[in-house]
Amino acid sequence: MRWSRTSSRTEEFMEFATRRAGHLHRAACLLTSGDTHLAEDLVQETLSRMYTLWDRSSRIDNPAAYAQAVLVRTFLTHKRRYSASERPQAELPDAPVPGSGDDPALRLALLEALRELPAKDRVVVVLRYWEDRSVEETADAMNVSPAAVRTRSTRALAKLRDRLADGLTELIASV
Repeated sequence: MRWSRTSSRTEEFMEFATRRAGHLHRAACLLTSGDTHLAEDLVQETLSRMYTLWDRSSRIDNPAAYAQAVLVRTFLTHKRRYSASERPQAELPDAPVPGSGDDPALRLALLEALRELPAKDRVVVVLRYWEDRSVEETADAMNVSPAAVRTRSTRALAKLRDRLADGLTELIASV
């Protein structure tokens, strides 16, 4: 009897992980400013933490939102732990695909501007403006007050505007 119950919980978790992995990976890529390898590591750690809590998932009202909060906290923990680590350079060996509709230079400028933000500011920008979360949901995920989210988002947007204004001016001048 115990084996079938464990097997069913594992199957439920696998279904949840399959459905949410893509969304978590996209959010992690934004949090890490395009570092897909670190994003994969963060998603894997998030899902492993969720698996250990899955038995208690009946007490979690919204497992998807909880997983997002775990991802954010995992990212912030990583940034605190490795705050003095090296930063990779943005040298892409592949040429862009013609006619893809994306402007790679603009994408790189945006990712670079995100990368220069402090980790908590980056989390606020990604959750509030990319994920379209409310102030309260963002505060919940970050474990801070709504006032702190509003303050951080105002400061982060001002920093992004300053950085992007310079970067976009250089980008337009080079075209």
